[in-house]
Amino acid sequence: MEQTTLPEVWLRGALPDIPPVLQPVAHALLQAREEVNALMSDFPDVLLWNRPAGVASVGFHLQHLTGVLDRLFTYARGKSLTTDQLARLSEEGHPKGNTLTVDVLVNRFNRQIDTALNQLRTTDESTLTEPRGVGRAQLPSTVLGLLFHAAEHTQRHVGQLLVTARVLRGY
Repeated sequence: MEQTTLPEVWLRGALPDIPPVLQPVAHALLQAREEVNALMSDFPDVLLWNRPAGVASVGFHLQHLTGVLDRLFTYARGKSLTTDQLARLSEEGHPKGNTLTVDVLVNRFNRQIDTALNQLRTTDESTLTEPRGVGRAQLPSTVLGLLFHAAEHTQRHVGQLLVTARVLRGY
């Protein structure tokens, strides 16, 4: 029996309750989630922190995907990062004994996607061009700039994760 595959998320139509101008952000995040879940479904924990040719590990990418969404969406709300967020940032790329497994990291990513989608649902379109500062230096951006970059950055790291995972598996 031939397996049918769905078209990419952006080709499945509008998402309910997401403002029209934020549909591309939501589509990109949902596409990333589908790709990460498919790729990591049977990825061995033993390879999680390997760094072939010195590139970032699969574990780093999974941590960073979650963390960057949390941080950029925090800035989009006009908030500063908390002490906990800064601590998690400093931990990206570092295994914590045997507690960080593929399943744990993928579940964290999935929850962060849900949190991001909820924020998109409640984002007032009239705020999208409001200025937002990024980081300690408060570099200039906007609500829309942050949300778009979160989606773009997520897609970029999913691509890097895909390549690293395939190299580690030998295909």
